[in-house]
Amino acid sequence: MRAALYDNYGPPEVLYVGKVPAPAPEQGEALVRVHAVSVNGGELHGRAGRVRLVTGRRFPQRTGLDFAGEITAVGASAAESGLREGDRVWGVLPRGRFGSAAEYVAVHPRQISPVPTGLTLVEAATLPVTGTTAITALRDKARLKPGERLLVRGASGGAGSVAVQLGKALGAHVTALAGPRNLGFVRDLGADEALSYATVSPSDLGAFDVVLDTVGTGHATYRGLLAPGGRMVAIAFDTERILPSVSYILASALYGPRRVRFFSGNPRHELYAELTRYVETGAVRPTVDTVHPLADIATAHRALEAGGVRGKHVIQIV
Repeated sequence: MRAALYDNYGPPEVLYVGKVPAPAPEQGEALVRVHAVSVNGGELHGRAGRVRLVTGRRFPQRTGLDFAGEITAVGASAAESGLREGDRVWGVLPRGRFGSAAEYVAVHPRQISPVPTGLTLVEAATLPVTGTTAITALRDKARLKPGERLLVRGASGGAGSVAVQLGKALGAHVTALAGPRNLGFVRDLGADEALSYATVSPSDLGAFDVVLDTVGTGHATYRGLLAPGGRMVAIAFDTERILPSVSYILASALYGPRRVRFFSGNPRHELYAELTRYVETGAVRPTVDTVHPLADIATAHRALEAGGVRGKHVIQIV
């Protein structure tokens, strides 16, 4: 089958489309024909070699975390989950595993869920990582309450664009911090205020009950914006200064009341059901920046690295 591969760490140009054996699903797995995947920040860091302690040095390596597609085979014990051949599903590969940018993936049923009604598979591919991350960050980690002030940093990106919508659905007053050309975009998502990081200083922003950081830099600065009892959730860290960035997050858990929460996503099946509810009620909608063919995956990685994204870059495989 075709899959996106790379033989050494480096810039987007190391990516190419090659042939690998199609997965053979085990008894407890389902085989999914992948129609589309999105490009996530974690894949950029993996490809660039910034997290090689996790990804290792064995090549070729694969890329891709989430996916949307159609089940083509179901193992005997997996059939007990109720999934059937022909079902349209979305999902995320298990933590620490890349490789969804391919024609097929074999996954356990707990890692997939039916695609919400009304979404195309391209649209569905934008949400498994970003949607479950936003729910975990705002509902479970920050415990965002109606009427609270929420700051979303990196609001026009994949996770940020979902967080703006989810914040409104949870009843918060949402301030979106984004690039100057994307202010109208985040307002259309429901932001109460849309401010440019290029012209607004953090000291001018005021106090917030919850800060969601999707950028990964300046944690101390934005933590300083928290009101008494405020909570900050960081879903990215500074990959150029990994040790200081991670050390600061850990230290915040020990010193002072304003702890910075950080987590690594590994969605539970219940999260997909919750995300489906938000999508089918119209509270959260997918946002597609650009659709690329698999052959142009390097272009998609390069575009995400360049910044200014509106939603997600999607790789269409079928």
